Amino acid sequence: MADESKRIALIGYGAMARSLQASLLRSEAGVAVAAVLVPAEFAPPASEIAGLELFHDVADLVAWRPSLVVECASHDAVRDFVPTLLRNGIDTIIVSTGSLADKSLFDDLEVAAKVGRCRLTVVSGAIGGLDVLRSARSAGLSKVAYTGIKPPIAWAGTPAADRMDLTALLEPTVIFEGNARQAAQLYPKNANVTAAVALAGVGFDATSVALLADPGTATNGHRVEATGAFGSFSIELQNQPLPDNPKTSWLAALSIQEAIVRHFSSVVV
Repeated sequence: MADESKRIALIGYGAMARSLQASLLRSEAGVAVAAVLVPAEFAPPASEIAGLELFHDVADLVAWRPSLVVECASHDAVRDFVPTLLRNGIDTIIVSTGSLADKSLFDDLEVAAKVGRCRLTVVSGAIGGLDVLRSARSAGLSKVAYTGIKPPIAWAGTPAADRMDLTALLEPTVIFEGNARQAAQLYPKNANVTAAVALAGVGFDATSVALLADPGTATNGHRVEATGAFGSFSIELQNQPLPDNPKTSWLAALSIQEAIVRHFSSVVV
């Protein structure tokens, strides 16, 4: 049974948020979602959020005093709501990591967290090995490269769909090459993992990124390669997509749950 003193609220109630809520209910972590913040124009029917407090205004959520807020919505949601939460001393986890490619927003969030004396946590998302990058960068990293490979359907509604017929692809096709800042801005719903890699390693501008559409795969593939004074490192994951949202890896949703559990844990490994 969830500890009612751990008041968790979500920003957004799409596929990611619903998956997280269901996963927490199935777990034995002792935490559960208690409230949802969704603008009135996007609010789900009352029947879909039975038992949850529903807020349309961030000021009302602040007054409710959640223990932790988890953003599961969009870059705009980070910009519109998270600074207010942090300034009011509310610990917040963000999923839309790509929003931090906007340096002015990043700086605003950092200041807001200091003012509110609280913590902003960025989830690892669909990739692993970020602990290696964080450890290695203190000695110097000379190269960090990320490659993302997903089925063509995962790139629907992105700039790639404007440049090519994704349904007609017969072989793996590069749809983007550049740095992490560009990738996070152009592919905000697909490339949040690039931002996580950038933040853990050499930054947005120095992290090289390649994104591919592969008609021969049904999984979301992620590969990170790094070299530096520590030596070299390579990790590759093949993740199942979230059942209700092929743009997102299931592991990304699981990483949010893990971040929540760690937030409330007495011992963190």
